[in-house]
Amino acid sequence: MLCLSLFVGSTQAAPIEVDLELVLLVDVSSSVDSMESRLQRKGYVDAMTDASVLAAIKKTRLGRIAVTYIEWSSGNKQSVVAPWFIIEDFASAFAFATLIEAAPRSFGHFTSIGSALKFAIPQFENNAIKGERRAIDISADGPNNDGPSPAIIRDIAVASGITINGLPIVNDRLQSSGMKQMPNYDHYFADCVIGGANAFMVIADDYQDFARAIKKKLIFEVAGRVPPEFKLWAQ
Repeated sequence: MLCLSLFVGSTQAAPIEVDLELVLLVDVSSSVDSMESRLQRKGYVDAMTDASVLAAIKKTRLGRIAVTYIEWSSGNKQSVVAPWFIIEDFASAFAFATLIEAAPRSFGHFTSIGSALKFAIPQFENNAIKGERRAIDISADGPNNDGPSPAIIRDIAVASGITINGLPIVNDRLQSSGMKQMPNYDHYFADCVIGGANAFMVIADDYQDFARAIKKKLIFEVAGRVPPEFKLWAQ
């Protein structure tokens, strides 16, 4: 057992093998107010230390995954809140969750899903980790309105062997700009954002539902499986 609870540095002599390298991309654009941002953070903190998520990690072939947590908004606004961590037990998960919880909130105005994905792709390189699978997990509550097309960047990621899974946050409240959310936002995510082997999404019904959605998503992501209801939804 490696029992690594600290972040992985680029000076590692040999890559650490894991079942999954996972980039968590979290929306902090202006459509996400301070309360919603706290709910997102708490959702990830609770999910990473949840017994069901840790059990899913233990059941993988190697019994460990690598995770990094990045907040994003406008085209040039991406912040690595927590660097790559090896998660294999409660202690390592708690250390990662604590770092997320303690960090100051990142913030930006626009929603650049394409730029967030573009920033995430090179995070897999030179990280001293060798994953059997690579995935990007992106949450958002609005369509791309800044930077490159997410579909174009999605295709680049998929061509390099990365799977993009989604967590669209569906709600009916007005944004700070006074605009309503895009109708059928879940369909936008399915068509323009997710892609790759076993790609799927879990829909959060508003931010109050975020904790449930992210926990469920992580369990299926770690296992490399697709939720059965998404298969039916996508038909």
